[in-house]
Amino acid sequence: MSLTVDDVNKIAYLARLGIDTQDTESYAKDLSGILDLVTQMSTVNTDNIAPMAHPLDQAQRLRTDQVSEVNNRDSFQAIAPQVEAGLYLVPKVLD
Repeated sequence: MSLTVDDVNKIAYLARLGIDTQDTESYAKDLSGILDLVTQMSTVNTDNIAPMAHPLDQAQRLRTDQVSEVNNRDSFQAIAPQVEAGLYLVPKVLD
């Protein structure tokens, strides 16, 4: 699919993007290349391919949990206007 300069200007207008007039020709060429690649990729048969969440079969390394601050909940709730069962009570804003 080949985009024209007018197509790029229409897309930029709809997306509320400000594009310099000297750049629209290169944008049209780049966007057309992307659309051609998508068209080419859509012709590939993927019937027997299982979907995957990530291309690399690796587990994510997670940092160890470490307490970095002391628990001040009781002192904070002591100065709160209304507290019940360890929860802050706030005025109802929706009916």
